[in-house]
Amino acid sequence: MEVIGKTLPAREKSWAVSARTDQGLLAQIAHVIDGPFHIIHPQSFSENLKAFQDAMQVQNVHGHVYYGKKANKAGTWLREIAGCGGSVDVASIPEFVHSLANGIRGERIEVTGAAKSNELLWLAAQHKALVAIDALDELERAIDIAKQTAPLKILLRVIPPKAPNSRFGLSEADMVAALQKCVEAHQHIIMDGFSFHLDGYAVAPRAELASTLIGRCLEARALGLPCSAISIGGGFACSYVDEEDWREFQANVKPADFHAKKSFTHFYPYHQAPTGAEMLSAILNWSSDGDTLALKLNAAGISLYLEPGRALLDGAGMSVFPVQGFKRNAEHGIITVSGLSMSLSEQWKNSEFLPTPILLQRGGARPQETVKAAVGGSSCMEYDVLSWRKIEFPATPRYGDLLIYPNTAGYQMDKNESEFHQLPLPPKIVLTEQGGAFVWRVDQ
Repeated sequence: MEVIGKTLPAREKSWAVSARTDQGLLAQIAHVIDGPFHIIHPQSFSENLKAFQDAMQVQNVHGHVYYGKKANKAGTWLREIAGCGGSVDVASIPEFVHSLANGIRGERIEVTGAAKSNELLWLAAQHKALVAIDALDELERAIDIAKQTAPLKILLRVIPPKAPNSRFGLSEADMVAALQKCVEAHQHIIMDGFSFHLDGYAVAPRAELASTLIGRCLEARALGLPCSAISIGGGFACSYVDEEDWREFQANVKPADFHAKKSFTHFYPYHQAPTGAEMLSAILNWSSDGDTLALKLNAAGISLYLEPGRALLDGAGMSVFPVQGFKRNAEHGIITVSGLSMSLSEQWKNSEFLPTPILLQRGGARPQETVKAAVGGSSCMEYDVLSWRKIEFPATPRYGDLLIYPNTAGYQMDKNESEFHQLPLPPKIVLTEQGGAFVWRVDQ
């Protein structure tokens, strides 16, 4: 029997509900793994990717949806991308090589991140990847490497006007110099366009800056540069809980709701609108003068690139932690699970992963009397806590129960993982369906 807590129940896709209510499935996996594990669902990822691609196609906007690989390291996503005509955004040599090894062609790879090494720039040139240039000295190194290898396709990253203190991107003076260097090195550098990344999840700032950059693309073309693309980065919103639940939580939350009266500087906005591909559609339909961004892009012959990570993983995974013990502490209990809070990464940003975990009771009948409890990891650190919030569970957790955290594929699973205490990292279990039944394997 399982009951979702009364506060902030998570939105779940049908596959996730079926998997956790499938008699014996999670118990079988838990028996084999003998520790915490993550479930990932490639079909949900493919559906999310197709929704983004369709949002562009319906507006006749050409471009690429680059999966922000840093959001989850599983190789399974890359295989899905290879089969869906998608692309990948990487920021390191291992990410680049991993993508190639899983069927992503070099021309479908974009390299972002600050101050890329010469080795990474060389790899990008050899495989005809796209590189977002972040600084003048990086551009100079890229030109030198391209002269020795092959022409290198680049974007010039812009510092957002509303974030002048960002450490990423080229200042206005450096941008002028960079464009001149691209003109001088046009035989070796293909200046494909501009890129930016904005914090937050608002539609208008992304659309406004993209619209402004259309004019800069036309100016760059006047210098003889091809300049036919704009990348609007990532930051596509997701909703983990329903709006009413989120509003009620925000209105009533207080330190006493958390173990040790823990307070937080911020929470991820667990309900938002629009989200995912709908947010992309809103960006493309944005207008300040009668013409939508989509129409402006098409009129200028400019492609749109984007780099969603979390949004492509929305609803595509869950994390499972075996219960190792339970004790009462003053007015609430403490559950200790097998595993560490590093495998639920929100806790390491002075925040909290708020969607309510689900208790899967095992081991026979027990009194169904509700109990409030926080959830701690199995390390010796006071701050190793998966849920500081005192969550109401339907019964007292027991050794061998499973605690399921829903919708964790985006950033939660492995951003801050650690083998502290020499504990192995939780494996990712790939869940697919064959003949109406679930089958599983370990992601490689």
